[in-house]
Amino acid sequence: MTTTADDLRQATDAVARLGSSCADYEALADAEVLAGQKQIAAARRLLDTRSAWMAATIARRSRPELGHSGLAAQQGFLSPEALIQTVTGSTKNDAFKLVAVGTMMADAEAAEKLVEAAVESPDADPAAVAEFVAKVPWQAPIARAVTDGTLSVDAAESIRSGLGQIDAAVTADKLGTALEALLVEAASLNVDQVFKLARRLRDQLDEAGIAAREKQAHDDRFLRVYRLGNGKVRLHGLFAPEDGEFVLSTFDSVTSPRRGGVRFVDKDKAAWAKRMQDDPRSTEQIAADALVQLLKIAGEADQGRVFGGRRPAVRVIVTEKAVKEGQPAGHAGQPAPGQAAQGGPVPAAATETREAAAHGQIEGNPVPISQETIDRLLCDTGTRGIQVDDTGQIINVGRDERLFTEAQRAAMGVRDGGCRWVDCDRSPAWSEAHHINEWLADNGYTDLADGVLLCHPHHLLLHNQHWNIIRTGNDYWLRPPVEVDPQQTLIALPSKRAAL
Repeated sequence: MTTTADDLRQATDAVARLGSSCADYEALADAEVLAGQKQIAAARRLLDTRSAWMAATIARRSRPELGHSGLAAQQGFLSPEALIQTVTGSTKNDAFKLVAVGTMMADAEAAEKLVEAAVESPDADPAAVAEFVAKVPWQAPIARAVTDGTLSVDAAESIRSGLGQIDAAVTADKLGTALEALLVEAASLNVDQVFKLARRLRDQLDEAGIAAREKQAHDDRFLRVYRLGNGKVRLHGLFAPEDGEFVLSTFDSVTSPRRGGVRFVDKDKAAWAKRMQDDPRSTEQIAADALVQLLKIAGEADQGRVFGGRRPAVRVIVTEKAVKEGQPAGHAGQPAPGQAAQGGPVPAAATETREAAAHGQIEGNPVPISQETIDRLLCDTGTRGIQVDDTGQIINVGRDERLFTEAQRAAMGVRDGGCRWVDCDRSPAWSEAHHINEWLADNGYTDLADGVLLCHPHHLLLHNQHWNIIRTGNDYWLRPPVEVDPQQTLIALPSKRAAL
């Protein structure tokens, strides 16, 4: 405990030395600003650890069996979370998070002390020690990381909730193994990324439960339309991931020029985008008008007519195994090993290098979809095969065109999973194809291996600030300009597509 107390004092002293006013901070050099932000984050992690310990203490002293003599009840609160929220001025979610993480840490600490006492006992019984070891919660490594200050309380809660609880399909040993791998990566990820990774690991451990969770999400859908007292009408709804992505894609296609969407090369599309940008209506008004127009079109439609034309793009990424479940790889007329399927506008498919999983993922959405949903979507829209080699690199599909083809962009979407820039979460639909080798200056080819996806803001940043992306084999690296990093240390740009 002395070490962590010293860590806290050192961290707070470092923050105090940064200054005590906005003017002090404005006077800092860029390097000092970046270092200072890290110091503040480190101090906050240590303080949040103590806040979680205190929340666990309040919860224990307010447990239900104590009745009105409990701490929260004595202070006039119905729950420890309500007491904590009032005392800290935080949100209800923050209070629940502190109690959950603090309780997890307290349970792990108590169990590990029992193990330590049993081991140090003069007449230690191996069987008794093993029994105590078995009672140590699988979340104990999370608690240790928070106590050490290497993991924030927010990240700890993301891991705890993302990996879920023990059940018949997911044992403590399986969760412990997943946790070990997750903690290695968590240090370089933000809280949102940690949760997505934890949730993805859980889905891999409990693939059989994907269909049940998918059904629950579908059952939870609703749309409420009601009239307000002033005559206006309000909509409030919730959609399952599959339908929700279709709704998002529809409104993205309508409003993307106003929200930093991709630039159009086609003259007609570019002109439409310019008109949209110059439209006097707000983006929200454009979206509202588009919904009303869609409802009018649907309401006036001939029920016997089949509508054609473009559908909003919602791709679904699946393996060959998921496309042809039960059919051996290399079947006549089917993709060869390492090949996948990608369907037309809705859905598309792509590839995973491992064949263990038979589920898919909606492009841009972290929630997996079940084999049954894949079968239904593939029946509706067909597939598009994309072949990869044993390293996960997409095969080349053309060198002669200046612009990447639609097929190439789709392949890059599969490989990159969205904008490759560090910590960017823009999906492939919001990304542009960037030539690593400049077309004119470097005689660059329109080759898949030498192209990556970047969202429009990061594409502009790369060119305007003279960043560079280089490729070594199948790895891509971001090289900052000298003004940002005199050493120009390369920054890894891994694929956002977890399967690859």
